Amino acid sequence: MGGYMGKILRVDLSSGTTKIEPISEEIARKYLGGKGYATYMIYQKLKSLEKEGIYPADIDPLGEFNDLIFATGPATGIAGFPEPGRYHVMTVRSPLTGSIGSANSGGKFGPYMKFAGFDIIVVEGKSDKPVYLEVVDGSAEIKDASDLWGRNVFDTTRILSDRVGRRCSVACIGPAGENLVLFANIMNDEHRAAGRTGVGAVMGSKKLKAIVCAGNTRPKPEDPEKFREESKKANDKIKQNPLTGEGLTKYGTAILVNVINNAGSLPFKNWQTGYNPEADKISGETLAEKYLIKNHGCWGCTITCGRVTKVESGPYQILYSEGPEYESIWSLGNATGVTDLEAIIKANHFCDEYGLDTISMGSTIACAMELYEKGSIPEEYLQGVDLSFGNSSALVEMVWRTAFKAGFGKYLALGSKRLAEMFGHPELSMSVKGLEMPAYDPRGIKGIGLTYATANRGGCHVTGYTVAPEIAGLPEKIDPLTEEGKAQWVKAFQDFTCVVNSTVNCLFTTFAIGAEDFAPMLSAVTGWDFSVEELMKIGERIYNLERVIINKFGFDAKDDTLPPRLLKEALPEGAAKGHVVDLDKMKKEYYEIRGWVDGVPTEEKLKELEIEL
Repeated sequence: MGGYMGKILRVDLSSGTTKIEPISEEIARKYLGGKGYATYMIYQKLKSLEKEGIYPADIDPLGEFNDLIFATGPATGIAGFPEPGRYHVMTVRSPLTGSIGSANSGGKFGPYMKFAGFDIIVVEGKSDKPVYLEVVDGSAEIKDASDLWGRNVFDTTRILSDRVGRRCSVACIGPAGENLVLFANIMNDEHRAAGRTGVGAVMGSKKLKAIVCAGNTRPKPEDPEKFREESKKANDKIKQNPLTGEGLTKYGTAILVNVINNAGSLPFKNWQTGYNPEADKISGETLAEKYLIKNHGCWGCTITCGRVTKVESGPYQILYSEGPEYESIWSLGNATGVTDLEAIIKANHFCDEYGLDTISMGSTIACAMELYEKGSIPEEYLQGVDLSFGNSSALVEMVWRTAFKAGFGKYLALGSKRLAEMFGHPELSMSVKGLEMPAYDPRGIKGIGLTYATANRGGCHVTGYTVAPEIAGLPEKIDPLTEEGKAQWVKAFQDFTCVVNSTVNCLFTTFAIGAEDFAPMLSAVTGWDFSVEELMKIGERIYNLERVIINKFGFDAKDDTLPPRLLKEALPEGAAKGHVVDLDKMKKEYYEIRGWVDGVPTEEKLKELEIEL
């Protein structure tokens, strides 16, 4: 199969053994790779556990039955495929949400995993002591990591890179993952994060400190000449697109700060409003003007949206860092009311160093700040910290406290849902299915609200990024303030996003290219003849199988909802002033289009998609 290495590495940490098995061509044809193949594997794991009398509700997210899957796709590591430097991570169950665990990262780990000889690495069981996995030139070895346990992400990456002694890539956890912070992430190449749903905590529960990959075997397209022709067309579109060809390169993802703020949809002070009059202080333009050293891209990237930054002096001095990206600037800054960009850069750096999901971290601090200002957190819990909105020093303080579960950090480490419940105001957690929502207020961008509500992993924008048509006008402009027609857009974006995350390559390419570009490229890479319709059906198949899995964990229509604030409290100012989300209207139409009843796929729909239960 062109584009694949053809091998899956299974690692059993309980027995300390590894084995290699082949990729199934039949499954790859139906699910591609990445998220799709991993979702299929998770469903098979659940079925096998049920045969043993272990049911989904019995699975401890931090226990031995929660497999951790690192998965690449047919595009990963293929030079010339638009932005092919990503990989997907999935777990049977997220420790943060109790639903399926899913995260995605860039950098170079995905390509280097394939160069080392494997499409997928499955980690099973638990080790009694700290270990790391060394995967080099088609072989794997579990090694002692006692000297690495307790070290931060940067030290771990440097030590293992030196130990391997050749070009390699390291994916690891920091102290947050070791300490089982429920939204700990997996960091690779120091500053790239598989950030959501607490996959780092799962890795920590297994006592797996890191995976290091190196190798010289490159995946190749089945039809190189056809691939060069099709990839050139796609890459030309990316270069000519104003966002992928210029905006993201010049200002990074934080170009969106002013754009979304002007649309009245940049959540401010824990979503109490969608407009910040001082948003320009933390914008991509300000970041580029005052703190940018250079751009940085993932493996094989032409967009290079990554930021290399520094703060030259002062209390938040850091002479080399990467980021913060748009979501991190929003969550650590706008959501908490902090407009000191230097403090945000420092807080983001700590998140990378310790291995924390910036979206959940900032959102949980913002939730705590509102609880504090409402008098719901006793002063003695905070040990002298003023947790008021806008307090820069409190922001930075709470990041490291969370990573080490020090003082009030042990409560923040639970995520905003458990935190808000603990202090008597569950409505102040701005989350869906337990996962904190990202930087777009759906009261002003209605389609993204339906995406949040119906996203299988919880509050998620990259499940189906309808902000593209609603705000950026890509591929066409639609009205962000109406619910009309949004159900069809959301379904289409969710299905296509599954294709991209299973291919696996960067979602930013979809600002410029679509399924009509992916179909001929993937056909040339794999040697299979994909049509646009078939690709979209693959995406729909993946999304529905993932829904079947979360149904097993008890999630259905009751969980496809939004925080009460977004449904009942109108935006008080900005371009979307007076708006709330009429979710029921959109959700009813969405279920009809999906072929779901009460958030559950019908037997007819599953049969149509060739999903065998």
